[in-house]
Amino acid sequence: MNIASSQELNRAVIADRASTIRRSLNNRSIVLVGIMGVGKSTIGKRLSQYLDIPFVDADKEIEKAAGMSVTDIFDQFGEEAFRTGEKKVIRRLLDEGQKILATGGGAFMNEETRDEIQERGVSIWLKADLDVLMKRVQRRSDRPLLKTEDPEATMKALLDERNPVYALADLEIESRTVSRDVIASEVVDLLAEALPDIAEARGWK
Repeated sequence: MNIASSQELNRAVIADRASTIRRSLNNRSIVLVGIMGVGKSTIGKRLSQYLDIPFVDADKEIEKAAGMSVTDIFDQFGEEAFRTGEKKVIRRLLDEGQKILATGGGAFMNEETRDEIQERGVSIWLKADLDVLMKRVQRRSDRPLLKTEDPEATMKALLDERNPVYALADLEIESRTVSRDVIASEVVDLLAEALPDIAEARGWK
């Protein structure tokens, strides 16, 4: 089989699995959770293309609603105020219909938000090793929680605190140093396999 034929076959397989996924979701959303730098937005955008489902970044929607950046919200009002607004925005986004939703790193820590995600969709934990995460977050300076004397130690502490909660997500997949197409394809495969059982268990109609 030549390269062109292989690519056509791969697209056909993804299209078939995408149809299965949309049917199982029945207008519910796919919600990506995980620590900062794990690639939720990057993978979410590619997943949106594969599945033909709109992509939304919760942090961007929070910034739009507040009229300022996430960093400025943290600096001016503190993390508690940010989390209150974050919860409201995620609830609104889930109420608005089917989408692939990338959440901020702390969003899934809120029990009410976790319950709403479970009710309105399926959650996927994108996880990564500390060294992979640090390489990624060092490319950007707009990480409010990492504005500390030792960002790596802070990141490790956040992982220790949050990973047990992220593990409550419906599904998980390793985000590593490969192309976003590889990870997105793996997510499609995972969803196609697991979603029918999740939908049946939850009585989705």
